[in-house]
Amino acid sequence: LQWSSPPEAIERFKSQEIWFAPPQFYELCRLCNFSSLHELHKFSSDRALEGCERWMPVMLTASDGYMQILPGDELYPEDPDYTGEKKTIMSTDKKVEDLMKEGSVFHRIVIKNINDLAVYVNIQAKYKHKNPVMINSRSDYNSRL
Repeated sequence: LQWSSPPEAIERFKSQEIWFAPPQFYELCRLCNFSSLHELHKFSSDRALEGCERWMPVMLTASDGYMQILPGDELYPEDPDYTGEKKTIMSTDKKVEDLMKEGSVFHRIVIKNINDLAVYVNIQAKYKHKNPVMINSRSDYNSRL
């Protein structure tokens, strides 16, 4: 075990020393907004009463990868399956790159493979929260961010 700051942990992920599931990668990118534990604590205290939002990422299968679509993204369904009972599967024959070029409102994690993740967000975070710092583990799409 080794302690790593969020940027160091992301670098270790990029070099394939360690692995994170997409939600943890997303949260590490959010933690990159803070340069110290004191700064994170102050932020947390200041926004503690603002509220929170329940999320359910929706998986979209593309021809060459996947996306986890999050609330606020233009592809996010109006009525997401919070329980998994509907077994809703979104899929397209388009490539990830084409979906990124066609889109304009993003809140998604692009997954080319288990070691190639990228977070794309250009919406305002709710409840005075911080958006993740957009760090690509490998891919980079020419999106309208």
